[in-house]
Amino acid sequence: MTAKVRVTLKEGVLDPQGAAIRRALGKMGHQAVQQVRQGKYFELEFEEGAAEEEVRRRSEEIAHKVLSNPIIERFEIEEIQ
Repeated sequence: MTAKVRVTLKEGVLDPQGAAIRRALGKMGHQAVQQVRQGKYFELEFEEGAAEEEVRRRSEEIAHKVLSNPIIERFEIEEIQ
């Protein structure tokens, strides 16, 4: 079973990498892009036969404690399949 996790900066947290990408896009002729926010994506592969509820619980714990910095980032479990 696989859990897909997306980690992004919380609203209001400065995103210098996103700003640099937006500037580069402008120089490439994509001035219509007004803002870019970057993030991280993870796929956690669990043992076959794991219960979905347990996979979700463990994924949330891992995302909170390991994959994200809860002070400046938020996470969401996008999908479990």
